Amino acid sequence: MGGDGPIGVATGLDAAWSSAPHPVIVVAGDGVVRAVSPSAQLLLPAAVPGSDLSGTAPLWLWHAHRQLVQHLDTPEADGTIASGSVNGRRFDAHPTVLGGEIAWWLLEDSGRELRDTQQALTREQARTSFLDEASSVLMATLNVDRCMSVTVQLAARHLADAAAVVAPVTGNRLPVVCGDGRAVEQRRLDVDPAQVSGLSEALRGFPPVPSRWFDPAALPDWLIPSTFTGQVGSVLITPLPGLGVPAGALVLLRRTTEAVFGQDEELSARLFAARAGAALSAAGLYAEQSAITRTLMRDLIPPHLNRLHGFELAGGYRASEDHQVVGGDFYDVHPGATPEDDTLVVLGDVCGKGLEAAVLTGKIRNTLQALAPLAHDHRGVLQLLNSSLLSADHTRFATLVLASVARRDGQVVLRLTSAGHCPPLIVRSDGRVEEADTRGQLVGVLEQIRAHTFETTLAPGETCVLYTDGVTEARGGPIGTHMFGEERLAAVLEQCAGMPAEAVVEHIMMVTTQWVNRREHDDIAVVAITSPRRTHLSAVDGHTAGRYTA
Repeated sequence: MGGDGPIGVATGLDAAWSSAPHPVIVVAGDGVVRAVSPSAQLLLPAAVPGSDLSGTAPLWLWHAHRQLVQHLDTPEADGTIASGSVNGRRFDAHPTVLGGEIAWWLLEDSGRELRDTQQALTREQARTSFLDEASSVLMATLNVDRCMSVTVQLAARHLADAAAVVAPVTGNRLPVVCGDGRAVEQRRLDVDPAQVSGLSEALRGFPPVPSRWFDPAALPDWLIPSTFTGQVGSVLITPLPGLGVPAGALVLLRRTTEAVFGQDEELSARLFAARAGAALSAAGLYAEQSAITRTLMRDLIPPHLNRLHGFELAGGYRASEDHQVVGGDFYDVHPGATPEDDTLVVLGDVCGKGLEAAVLTGKIRNTLQALAPLAHDHRGVLQLLNSSLLSADHTRFATLVLASVARRDGQVVLRLTSAGHCPPLIVRSDGRVEEADTRGQLVGVLEQIRAHTFETTLAPGETCVLYTDGVTEARGGPIGTHMFGEERLAAVLEQCAGMPAEAVVEHIMMVTTQWVNRREHDDIAVVAITSPRRTHLSAVDGHTAGRYTA
């Protein structure tokens, strides 16, 4: 190796770097070039061993070298990458520290590709995070209006400057919810969605039209929130796919001051719309099922009772679970045509609880309504009901108590028949509590029904109480395991002498509720039939007459 020290070292380095896969230039800490690979020599002809980097290389590389030399012994030196142009070509310079020298590797275009990849990854991570959040928020509600509002708010905050959700036409009206991310507006409009290019197609579930095809100036005011400021610069309309049928359309708006929607943003909108559409569809199905359930339940809920034909009726009901509306206990009243005709009062308990018991309850109540004209023949009613239950495809049974009430000769006449049920209790005017002497077989098990009917009258102020075993078998008390029992119920009724029917029921329900004290319990049903102390005014021969019963 001839020559002085530095040149000789450089010559040796040239040989070492001659096979490098990328252009590389080795520079000492003071900026003197120590070695240059052949490919780097082609890029930087003036950069020869012994030359100064400041005068032979692009300025951006010289600055990067000086910056790195100043921070060689600090954490800032790690991961330093310089980027710039060389003869119109883009390069990234990656340094390798070799003692007191630095080898700069020049990689063409790799930095841009890496940054593009990193940016794409960052965008995808942000989109995934947004979609996860959107799914969580959207599926948290089963209310259609709330779901539409949340969809608008999420879209306006993350995808556009404003958004609108257009639902399918209902009742000749077009439901529209729009907003700018801060507030939403709900509208029901008598407009034709065909006024907006692509909206009718989106409502029918057709693929979205590219954003660039829309003319923002043609967008009608009913799709723009009243709080939107500026001019609409770009529009994006995409379907909201539902579960089998389209759930609506999503409209995104951007101002003229913002960039128009690109392909990547259209993809984000479609992915979000898929989640929003599924949530809206689920909310719609839930609303439809809830409406059907309410319609069906309307006939299963025990009726409100009041005064009828000169006697008082009152009822109380509490399902086994506070969130349930109906259960296996029930009561019903089928009024007679006149005060002298029998009014049929029925109270029963179906085996089990919950929806299945409620369905059988509905069947029994409908059957008894058809049998109401036979109110004078309790055994016949029970036999026909028993036959209908035996012919049905089920294994449940029921207990019943029938009460026929009529007002004859100024008295309330009462006929009671139990079919496997708790016998009614009668509260006399002096506070005595009598148990009706009636018994019989439950219905839905045996082909023939045996039953014994008990007849009595109610003097003014006296009450007959029908109840289910949810009252007497309610467990509670000081330690929560004692049953309420017949004796405790009789003691409670002794305090109800002379009370109106409604007060008697309220008192029983209150005491029972206090007894169970929020513990689990069976269905509870109570009906009171009372002969009132005071009668209402009535018409006699076209004149109004009043009668008071002491």
